[in-house]
Amino acid sequence: MTGGLATREPVGQAESAPKRTRTRARRFGDWYAYLFIGPSLLGVVAFLLLPVVIVFALSFFRWELLSAPAFVGLENYRRLAGDGQTWHSLWVTVGYVLLCVPLQTVLALALAMLLNQRIKGIRFYRSLFVVPWMATPIVLGLIWNWIFDPRDGAINSALALVGVTGPDWLSDSAWALPAVALVTVWQHTGYNMLFFLAGLQGIPKELYDAASTDGATPAQRFWKVTLPLLNPTMFFVMVTNLIGAFQIFDTVFVMTNGGPSRSTEVLNFRIFDTAFKQFDFGYASTLSVLLFVIILTVTLVQVRFFGKRTTYDLS
Repeated sequence: MTGGLATREPVGQAESAPKRTRTRARRFGDWYAYLFIGPSLLGVVAFLLLPVVIVFALSFFRWELLSAPAFVGLENYRRLAGDGQTWHSLWVTVGYVLLCVPLQTVLALALAMLLNQRIKGIRFYRSLFVVPWMATPIVLGLIWNWIFDPRDGAINSALALVGVTGPDWLSDSAWALPAVALVTVWQHTGYNMLFFLAGLQGIPKELYDAASTDGATPAQRFWKVTLPLLNPTMFFVMVTNLIGAFQIFDTVFVMTNGGPSRSTEVLNFRIFDTAFKQFDFGYASTLSVLLFVIILTVTLVQVRFFGKRTTYDLS
């Protein structure tokens, strides 16, 4: 008889129904997330991963743009091994990196410590130092070309007031690369300062109070408290600075165009010259692969170095 009796589901089916509902909800949530990250993921693939693959593939071809690509195997890499001009550009790039990265990192940290104070108008000063980073390198290059002008430039005019004859900054092989590096330092120091400032403000004041109670001097508090706790920030700043410095192009292009006497011909400028002036896109791709490998190697070395440094857990 079934007249007044309710039909009951088996226990196993009753328990599995909520599980099926949760599974459907989770799958819907996954597809919903993919829907949002899809455009960004497509952009990464189309404008980052795909160009890297194409450049790597082109490094095995000879291609002069107007003719069809011709496969040449490792010929471009053999050419690279004996290309003195490219190795010169690489050493110029290394010199540029050594000139600007340590200086702008030290200045940014010092500036962050100076601006990590409670003084009137501190927000204005913090914003003021970031303004150079907001300007485009092309505009900055044009402005600094006037500042470095040997006759009417601001620097040589100031030196003339104290009886010093300034050099021809951008036309002198000894001064051109330091001048370009100085512009980079001036532009990026304030930007890096923001990251160090955020790191400093994340350090609990109690740690400094405890160190002072134990008799630590300001120098000891800096080396034993501040620097270890800034390790993640330092890692980020150093990695981004080195990657950016190895990829320098626009400032060099506007200020010196690789001269004088190729003293500022960095590797990125050499790649540009090979591709768009000599129309040798196959060999330019080989040079790009070289730059990619160098940046990747330097980044991995930094990961290993900073991974071994002490970082105190504040949680």
